[in-house]
Amino acid sequence: MRAHPRLARLTVLLAAFVCAACGLVYELELVALGGHLLGDSVTQTSVVLSVMVFAMGLGSLLAKRLTRRPATAFALVECALALTGGLSVLALYCCWAWIGRYQAAMVGLTCLIGILIGAEIPLLMTLIQRIRREDAGRAAADLFAADYVGALIGGLAFPFLILPACGPGTGALVTGAVNAVAGAAVVLWLFREEPAPRVRLLLWGCCGLVLALLATAAAWSGVIERAARSALYGAQVRVATHSRLREIVLTGPAEGPLRLYLDGRLAVCGPDEYRGSEALVHPAMAAGPDARVLLLGGGDGLALREVLRHGGVRSVLVVDGDPALTRLARTDPGLSALSGRSLEDPRVRTAEADPLEWLRSVRPTDRTFDVVLADLPAPSEGGTVTFHSQEFYGLATRLLSPGGRIAVRAGDEQNGLWQVESGLRAAGLRTVPYAVQGGPATSCRPDDGRGSQAFLLAAAAQPSVGLAPDAPPPRALTADTLRAAASRLTALRPARPPAALTLLGPQ
Repeated sequence: MRAHPRLARLTVLLAAFVCAACGLVYELELVALGGHLLGDSVTQTSVVLSVMVFAMGLGSLLAKRLTRRPATAFALVECALALTGGLSVLALYCCWAWIGRYQAAMVGLTCLIGILIGAEIPLLMTLIQRIRREDAGRAAADLFAADYVGALIGGLAFPFLILPACGPGTGALVTGAVNAVAGAAVVLWLFREEPAPRVRLLLWGCCGLVLALLATAAAWSGVIERAARSALYGAQVRVATHSRLREIVLTGPAEGPLRLYLDGRLAVCGPDEYRGSEALVHPAMAAGPDARVLLLGGGDGLALREVLRHGGVRSVLVVDGDPALTRLARTDPGLSALSGRSLEDPRVRTAEADPLEWLRSVRPTDRTFDVVLADLPAPSEGGTVTFHSQEFYGLATRLLSPGGRIAVRAGDEQNGLWQVESGLRAAGLRTVPYAVQGGPATSCRPDDGRGSQAFLLAAAAQPSVGLAPDAPPPRALTADTLRAAASRLTALRPARPPAALTLLGPQ
């Protein structure tokens, strides 16, 4: 170390770079997992970031007591951080599946990881000063520059490399292994004269134990995830995958009722899924021309199945941002049969794009549609506000042909219906609300507590709900029940509707 101070100093800065990258990956893993499991990404991000920053400050204060033996303390901190951060995703997933106290576990793990990350900088600063005494400001500038650049690399590597290649669980384990190796390299090579031989042997043992535990967790991660999913979903899990956007789980026997879960929320229940699909599609198709249809979302092919039952349909464009779901709908025998193999119809084209981004990119002169169907979950069902904002509906309205209609899912009657309607009205459309019952008790929903599902039909002129006389009759709808539901909900419309959702929030 004394013979090559520049190389030693560069090694410490490189360690700061690697540790910062690993620390940010842990943070992003917790944010992403919280968004996947609980759906409210804004809340999860706020909780993780605020707790993490507070804990880092606390860790910096606690590290003052460790600066007498900074190399040994740094090695122990990195071993603890590698083990905690590496196992954090699997631990939280197990808490969510078996215990249910996910929020408390997430806050506790975030706090512990933040304390360990916060302890790194004071210890690294002490190590740099031991190599060569220099102005504290210059040393701090170099150390923080390495730390921030490392955070940049970790932040970019997470969504573009770690998550697609490894997934959240394995990605955290790999990051933990890198973290442990970086900590050991600094201490057991560069500052090997500080720990006594017995302590140095103990540090080697700690590092080896951490790597062994992470390797064991990686080998058993598949078994752990499968057991957690079985405990959580309580049925035979046929497909479980992490797409770029969410976790997709398909359960049920090869022949029998299937269930599709998106980020842990039931999205499709085989025996009664037709109720929502019919209610979204058939009233809009019956209100005018239906030759050209745009389906936003609907990558499972179920709403598309209902669209293709209308003989006048000449072309359908399905825009869905999750190719994994569309691929599953094409390849899984049960889901493909439930959708009537609608995605294989020659009239259907698909675009793998975020619906909002696609609407922004297309020019109104390029495409016009007789019917636009937004098969996207309402905010009250865990859907993003983006797809129910005034801007989203305004962009969709530009693509309507004269006499064109838009139909959207609006959640349940009590939560969010009128706010979604305000967004459509702010886009210059007239609306009519209607609803269908959620369905009787089934093997998928032993107790259907959702009540009725609400929908909105919108057009430039005041639309009316009904069914096309020349279309195959739906199983769950009649013209009379639709009109009765529309009359009932129209009478319940508030005198002062709530503010429309926008990309910047309600206004």
